[in-house]
Formats: sequence, structure tokens, C-alpha cells
Amino acid sequence: MQNPELFERWQQVRQRSVALAAPLSAEDCAAQSMPDASPVKWHLAHTSWFFETFILEQFEDGFQAFHSDFRVLFNSYYNGVGEKHPRPQRGLLTRPSLETVQAYRLNVDERMQRCYASKSDDLRLRQLLELGLQHEQQHQELMLTDIKHLLSCNPLHPALYAGPPQLDKPLAASHTLCWQDYEACLCEIGHNGKGFGFDNEGPRHRQFLEPYQLATRLVTNAEYLAFIEDGAYQNPALWLAEGWDWIRNNDLRHPLYWHYDHQQGWQEFGLHGLQPLLPDQAAGHLSFYEASAYAAWAGSRLPTEAEWENAAALHEQEGQLSQLFDYCWQWTSSSYSPYPGFAAATGAIGEYNGKFMVNQYVLRGSSSFTPAGHSRISYRNFFPATARWQLSGLRLARSLNEEEA
Repeated sequence: MQNPELFERWQQVRQRSVALAAPLSAEDCAAQSMPDASPVKWHLAHTSWFFETFILEQFEDGFQAFHSDFRVLFNSYYNGVGEKHPRPQRGLLTRPSLETVQAYRLNVDERMQRCYASKSDDLRLRQLLELGLQHEQQHQELMLTDIKHLLSCNPLHPALYAGPPQLDKPLAASHTLCWQDYEACLCEIGHNGKGFGFDNEGPRHRQFLEPYQLATRLVTNAEYLAFIEDGAYQNPALWLAEGWDWIRNNDLRHPLYWHYDHQQGWQEFGLHGLQPLLPDQAAGHLSFYEASAYAAWAGSRLPTEAEWENAAALHEQEGQLSQLFDYCWQWTSSSYSPYPGFAAATGAIGEYNGKFMVNQYVLRGSSSFTPAGHSRISYRNFFPATARWQLSGLRLARSLNEEEA
């Protein structure tokens, strides 16, 4: 078998998905809290569907689908594969049962093991296996954010995990926010060809940057609370026009999972239930509109993705910034669009990223929900401006003139 370490990694990823779902009941796994989220049962099935559809169907001798209807039920957005069950109705799929989905996973795992053992010398198979591994890690993060949103809709504020909040409550650095200067430069951004990278991370290309500053850490809950208490959610001057309409139409006054209790003060819901708001924690679950408004209130702005990546690359060498990874995804001011020279792959796999390059903004870094080893400097996450259920925060930026740089 060629590259046995690749298959070992794949097995570890597959096992982690099952472990993430283990504390959940069958009822937890079947419910869908909103159209943007998916039931955990669907995530478990879809990630198996990916391997069955894009690897086994092509490479397995005598291929036969586990269940012919699954091709439609668990197709996410691949028009090249065929019909899809409507995304907002995934929570209506009480059948197949969770037990059947678990049997589906085991069946796909056994067939993948046989297939890889006999055909691991095929480069295309190994490339698709790596893509499927990265794809499942993306869904592991979605499983956590989706179940967090689901449990937050329950007035009992149930906790998924017992004990002290560690998984979704990383503490921010408590030091004073400082600014790191960056000179004007012609920098290169994008995937450098070493290791895995999604197609939207390339081609690597040059961008010119004017002098700028980045905050040395993320914005904290205490700082965001000062923004709220200063009446920012009632001040249209701070908000983009669409953002102001959005918060007014939805009567929004604070981040998604914040709650105010007259006796206990501010609290925040997480996977450990309702907990006191931690002032030094990086503020998370903010929309692009909220991040942009906070930046305006602070006399700053959001960085571009090129500024963020340039600083992150220098950070690897000089250690200038903290919290680049593993706390919150960080909104940038960059619209999600193709890099110069980008071309989507042929076939259904080419639908993975390219067709979503419209009406969304880029986030950089990673969050405490991101699987270990999945993040990298060139990673381009993306969501619409109203998205808050993902663990997204902000790092401030400021422009400099040449004399200040």
C-alpha cells in the first residue's frame, strides 16, 4: 500500500466525526435549527456520500451503492452529480434512521479500505482521498457550530459537554492591545504548493500593499461590551446601510449567544451551557456587519485578506501577532472572489468552491472548533455578511501614510 500514513489520517478523521456525535441523542442528530445549518445525522451521511460518490463509484471494482436513494438525499450542492434534497428540509429526513446512517458509514469505510489497499498507487485516488479528508474536517467544524445553534434554541440551555468550558471558550490574551506596523510592499499570497490547499487558495500571486497596522490580538468580549454600552446598536452612523437595516429588521442588540440576566449580568451560551461572559475571551459569533461597525466605532477598519496573510507569513518568522489561529475566524474586508488565473476543476469536483464566489466575505485563520492540523496561512473561509453561527471574530487594522510607516 502506498502512502499508508494518508489512509491512517483518513481513519482518524472518520473516527473523530463519530466521536463528536457520540454525546448526542438520536433526536439531537435529526433536528435542523435553521436553513443554514444541517442535522448532525446529515453531516455523518454526507461525508460518507462524498467518498462513495467521488472515489468508490470511480475506483471500486463492481461498484454498487449502499442505497440508491442516498445519492439524492445526501448530495449537498453538486449539480453535476444530479438531483438534491432541498437544504432547508434536511431536518425532515427522519428516515433513514441514525442507526442506518451509522451502518452506511461502516459500509463505506470497509469498502474504502479494500479499494485503497488495492489501488493506492493511483495518484488521482490519493488526491481525492486527501480532498475528502479535508472536506470531512470542514464538516466536523460545522457539526459543532450547527449543534451549538440547535441547543441554543432550547430554553433549557442544555450543555453538550460537562465540566469546565474549554472546547469553545478559549481565553484571549489579556495584554493591552498594541499595533504592529507593516511597510508598503509587493507581497505574494496564496497557497505555496506545499501540502494540501483548496483550489480557491491559488494561484499564488502578487499584491501591492500600502503601509498598514494590525492589532496584535483579537477584540475581546469586554471591548465589544463597551461598544454595546456606548449605544452602538442604536447608532446608524457606524453601520453599513444593509447592516443597519439588518439589525433593525431583526431587532439585534448584541452577539448571537449573549444573554443578559438582571441578577447574574451578561452570560454567553456555549457547548457547556450558559456561562458567565468571560471578559478576556475573544469576541465571537459576530457577523461581518457587526465586525465592520465595531471597527468603525474603534476608529479602525477590517484588514484585507492580503494584509492578514502578509502579516501571518511574517509572524511565522518573527512572532509579532497572537491569536492568528485556534480562537476565532477573522473577518476581512475582502469580497470572496477568484484569484488572478483561478480556474475551477472539471466535473462535479469543480463545484467545490468556485461557484460560491459572489456575495460573501473572506475570513482568515481558524477557530477553536477547527480540527487540529486543518488550518494554514493561505486558507480562505467565506460566509455571507449576516452569518453569525460560525465562530467568527475580528482583528482591527489601520492604514498608515508613508511618513508613519
